[in-house]
Amino acid sequence: MAKFSNATPLIALDAFVIDTETTGLDPAKARVVEIGAVPLRKGRLDESASLRQLINPGEPIPAEATGIHAIDDGMVASAPNFATVWPDFSAATSGEILIGHTFGFDLAVLKRECERAGLPWVQPRTLDTRLLALVAEPHLGGYTLEHLASWLGVTIEDRHSARADAIITGKIFLALLPKLREGNIRTLAEAEQACLTLTGALEDQHRAGWEEVVKGPRAREEGTFARIDPYPYRHRIADVMSTPPKTVAANVSLAETLQQMAREKISSLLVAPPGFSTKLRANDTAIITERDVLRALAEHGPAALTRPVAQFASKPLIAVPAAAFVYLALARMSRLRLRHLGVEDESGEITGIVTSRDLLRLRAQEASMLGDALNLAADVPSLAAAWARLPRAAAALIAEGVSGREIAAVISRELGALTRYACRLAEQQMKAGGFGDPPCAYALCVLGSAGRGESLLAMDQDNAIVFADGAPDSAADQWFARLGVILADILHEVGVPYCKGGVMAKNPQWRGSMATWRARIADWVTSSNPADLMSVDIFFDLVGVHGDVAMANELWRSAFDAAQGNAPFAKLLAEAAGEVEAGVTILGNFRTENGRIDLKKTGLFGIVTSARVLAIRHHLLERSTPGRLAAVAALGLGGVVDLDALALAHGEFLELILAQQIADIHNGRPPSNKVLVKRLSREQRARLHISLRTVRHLDTLTHGLLF
Repeated sequence: MAKFSNATPLIALDAFVIDTETTGLDPAKARVVEIGAVPLRKGRLDESASLRQLINPGEPIPAEATGIHAIDDGMVASAPNFATVWPDFSAATSGEILIGHTFGFDLAVLKRECERAGLPWVQPRTLDTRLLALVAEPHLGGYTLEHLASWLGVTIEDRHSARADAIITGKIFLALLPKLREGNIRTLAEAEQACLTLTGALEDQHRAGWEEVVKGPRAREEGTFARIDPYPYRHRIADVMSTPPKTVAANVSLAETLQQMAREKISSLLVAPPGFSTKLRANDTAIITERDVLRALAEHGPAALTRPVAQFASKPLIAVPAAAFVYLALARMSRLRLRHLGVEDESGEITGIVTSRDLLRLRAQEASMLGDALNLAADVPSLAAAWARLPRAAAALIAEGVSGREIAAVISRELGALTRYACRLAEQQMKAGGFGDPPCAYALCVLGSAGRGESLLAMDQDNAIVFADGAPDSAADQWFARLGVILADILHEVGVPYCKGGVMAKNPQWRGSMATWRARIADWVTSSNPADLMSVDIFFDLVGVHGDVAMANELWRSAFDAAQGNAPFAKLLAEAAGEVEAGVTILGNFRTENGRIDLKKTGLFGIVTSARVLAIRHHLLERSTPGRLAAVAALGLGGVVDLDALALAHGEFLELILAQQIADIHNGRPPSNKVLVKRLSREQRARLHISLRTVRHLDTLTHGLLF
């Protein structure tokens, strides 16, 4: 099975960088005299594992060729021939992406060598640094290794040695990645698709007799998506946990503990710390399980039964959030080889236990695609590699009939997790840079679709930081500003681009102390100008994902409290957001551009905005759009049928956009909110017409429900 997919980020690519030295420049006649390769592993060249092999071409090496690479007949006299070398070399690089410079020439020579030797030739998947450089900067004076090394600041050593040239090429590839990201080229398929647009360069290579170095994203090259059990992606841990958790005091004997477990027919008990009253937290709590009891008896015999249970309990308790999806518990149990996990609420209090028995009926073959993969990432390339699994998991869930809304909730949860783990890496970088630990308690938050649980695959960053104490431009604020910059850079590298609207904690207006945020909210609520409220609305979607999330929740609730009953403020937020674009023409046709309709601008955006301003106006503490619409309907203000229709349309838009994004990612096109109409079935088009008609009178409905 391939070690990569179309969606694999270039920064996380596992590949071999290849170079050859030959007897000449005619690919039909040239023979290989040296081959070199260096592994590229998730953003790092492993020079210590590089390969280099001289090859006897079986014919004299021309003096002109020797003058370039300094390899003469005497040096290769005792070297093996190509037929001897190639099978091992091919096996070592099998299933890998191969990267080279002007690589079509090398591929043509290698293919003909295989033909001469009667060896099989399998066209590898490849990238060419010359083509990638041409994509990144079409106006350079030249594209030789020397030109590119000078442009990118790469040092050249031992030029025209196959191994050295492979190392130089690898360094150039890595230096190109930030340039390509600036052009929104992040994944393998996007790089291939971009190279295919260089028709002039590709035609020149073809006329020279070179092999095609890029054939475009492979259709279904990963095979069909594995069938999975969708249950773990549709249900929260709170749905399957046992609550309340059963406890035992730390000084109770093991015998009494065993009797309690038998009496209550449970397989574990939480061992409460001394002084325990009503609240348990994972770091202070231990757990005793049936296995722990058996182990204690095996090691200490019957005497263990008289000892305090705390001596045999496992500490600390490993816990998962109650709001997380079941797949997270499955993956964590599998990785840590545990059968019991604590379950904690938003404040960190243990509210239940989930066991392997609770999850026994669930198959989770695809859980490892998400689960703890982000948690295990030790650096940015590893984080990018884990994040690249998300589109494949989303596609597999679509294949199982999971709704777009449910998949959006999974994506949102993982985006929150990605942001959390990226922040941990940022904290490590801060410490390594001599800036120390956070100066006070803080919470990192996501906003917008991630906060609402409605993220799709065309996402950017929306984050904010709230900290306990510190005025703007204080030492504390400067520490968090620096953290925000590092965080934004990590997320951008991983594949979540910078927010074009600047909604990132690195910017002053999206970070601050509790006091600063409260003053900011008070200013918003009293503002009389829609222009002053741009992007403010997504603050009301805020949810904490790292640090003191209770602080984030308190701030979120206080914003709703400040806006309670303030109809003019809600109206201004709606005006600041702008009007919904018409998705259907007067003649009833879809309003498209290049065959695509933007379902965010023509549908999704308006529903989300209306649901949000109505929730703010009526003090409805809900985050999700369907939840807000249902809460408005429950007030009895009227329009229930229309609100239900909006909820259905919201789900329809999510589903159509998500399916298009998965197709675009697979084909090397950056995902967007624009859906290709011709790929929709007749039934889908009919439902889309209904959904767009539902949004047509949204302004009137919203105005009526506001007042």
